Amino acid sequence: MTQNLTLESIGRLAGVSRSTVSRVINDQASVSPDVRDRVKEVIRLTGYAPNLAARSLVSGRTGVIGLVIPSRVHSLFEDPYFARLIQGISAASNPSGNTLSLFLFQNEEEESRLYPRVVTPGFLDGLVITATRMGDPLLARISNGEIPVVVVGRPDADGVSYVDVDNRGGAALAANHLCSLGYQRIGMIGAPTGTTAGADRLTGFVEGLAECDRVLQRNLREDGDFSESSGYEAMKKLIAREPDAVFVASDTMALGALRALKEQNIRVPEDIAIIGFDGLAPDRSSPILTTIRQPVMQTGSRAVELLNDLISGALAAPISEIMPVELVVGDTCGANLPEPRRKGSANEP
Repeated sequence: MTQNLTLESIGRLAGVSRSTVSRVINDQASVSPDVRDRVKEVIRLTGYAPNLAARSLVSGRTGVIGLVIPSRVHSLFEDPYFARLIQGISAASNPSGNTLSLFLFQNEEEESRLYPRVVTPGFLDGLVITATRMGDPLLARISNGEIPVVVVGRPDADGVSYVDVDNRGGAALAANHLCSLGYQRIGMIGAPTGTTAGADRLTGFVEGLAECDRVLQRNLREDGDFSESSGYEAMKKLIAREPDAVFVASDTMALGALRALKEQNIRVPEDIAIIGFDGLAPDRSSPILTTIRQPVMQTGSRAVELLNDLISGALAAPISEIMPVELVVGDTCGANLPEPRRKGSANEP
């Protein structure tokens, strides 16, 4: 019976000592390849499962990494971004032998009370944090380096390791694309500027327009909160101001914007062109959204890979990495029309 197996019994079956079995299980280097293979084969055939608590005492590791999603994220199970991000994090955790533990806080008071327990040494090997905001107190609490941490998204704090996507360059790419199609009155539905993603996408879009000798008119900008309903409400306000194209800083908000235009019988892209950001709109959407696609799953996986390197000591914090984005042309930007609609005059401050 596998529950009665011990290091000693595995050693007897493999013809080695208990300490040799322990070194194999803990992946220590002082074992010859043929002995290592023999011990692993016995473990495979017997179905032996090492005692995780004992293994932790030997290695100094728990084999558990945490994913913290802050309390202000109320759309976790509705937003496709988090579903794909968690999938990517999980995909990288499983092959590396880590157990992934998800930490969700109901409110900021609970977050403040329980977070110190999460970062207690010996509880987790490392931590991935996502959806932080500028001035986030979570980032201040991890600055003491008690355990390795990687943030998904650019933090506004020094000394913090992170993986982000090229929000700034992607937004500039969106602006360049709309300008190349001849649009003049180009508006924007922005993401919250209290997040670095929202701030970077705004900065990049303004820079992209400037490259085309255009500016973002003050009355052609409305901000949302990443939700579909906020994109809907923002577009309702912009319609009366007659933009001929709008960059929407998330695909979820872009779906809300498209719904507002459809209700007003405004044609897309003939009357108003739309471009989103994320690459998360369903392929079955009609019309198919033109967007700046970010590698969400790959970003989550890369965060775990970097975290493992920090845990093992292969890398030293802080480290940072920016993932590339790409333009995906659909039906909403007008690139597929014989002659994109160009109305209005050049943007003015």
